[in-house]
Amino acid sequence: MALAEALGGEILACDSMQVYRGMDIGTAKPGAAERAAVPHHLLDLVSPDEQFHAAAWAAEAHKVIKEVEAHGRLPIIVGGTGLYYRALVRGLFEAPRPDKEIRARHLAEAEEKGVPSLHERLRAVDPEAAAHILPGDLVRTSRALEVYEQTGITITELRRRKAVAPPPLRLFSVLLDFDMAHLRPRIAERVDSMMAAGFLAEVQGLRASGYSHARSMRALGYKQLGQHLDGLLSLADAVTAIKSATAAYARRQRTWFRREQIRLRTQELLRPSALAGLIRGWMADEC
Repeated sequence: MALAEALGGEILACDSMQVYRGMDIGTAKPGAAERAAVPHHLLDLVSPDEQFHAAAWAAEAHKVIKEVEAHGRLPIIVGGTGLYYRALVRGLFEAPRPDKEIRARHLAEAEEKGVPSLHERLRAVDPEAAAHILPGDLVRTSRALEVYEQTGITITELRRRKAVAPPPLRLFSVLLDFDMAHLRPRIAERVDSMMAAGFLAEVQGLRASGYSHARSMRALGYKQLGQHLDGLLSLADAVTAIKSATAAYARRQRTWFRREQIRLRTQELLRPSALAGLIRGWMADEC
């Protein structure tokens, strides 16, 4: 917010959960006052039961970047969804890394309905891949579906796009890479503040609206509070589980972004005025 005010910027949310309408407290979505002070984009794009993927977000982000720049403003991309960031900067010509939760869900579905049911789902979205995978091959069927669920692009199309790059961007990228000793108490404090702000009521409202089984409801916090509402966890245990799962996700984020090309990595909170000065100097050099 301070950086945007200093540089005449507008904020683009690089967050895979803030795209969902009604999922506000649990995603730490900026409130009305923040949005009034600085324009925010890429929030509230779809309902919680709609499929949304990295490729769709990147396409929308490139569109918004052009619009913001056309108004003489600076796009400031903020967030921690690594796959979305990679889709924007490098494109998706590499298949994403395996996702344990998606694979566990596919395994449960295969056990309940049989592997051919998964194969039929794959055939509906990627008939070319399905034609080369036996109906009983859980591993390859699950992987092909996993890639599609993560990116919105079929594994067949990804293989075709190997040499296709996204539109070029001039980026000054900053990674706030704090160690876990610093992050854990901040995560715990944030979860407690979300609970105090009505996170449980938010989850109850989403479930009452028919979103109990939506993929988005397996997100951090929503999943654990859903387990509480289903009688599987006490509220205290659910809150503890949210903190633990969030810390695990933070560790994965740190690992992910170490593989990205970052201009400035820091374990210190930077003064907005100092960072704004660095960016102004970089922009002058680029011009």
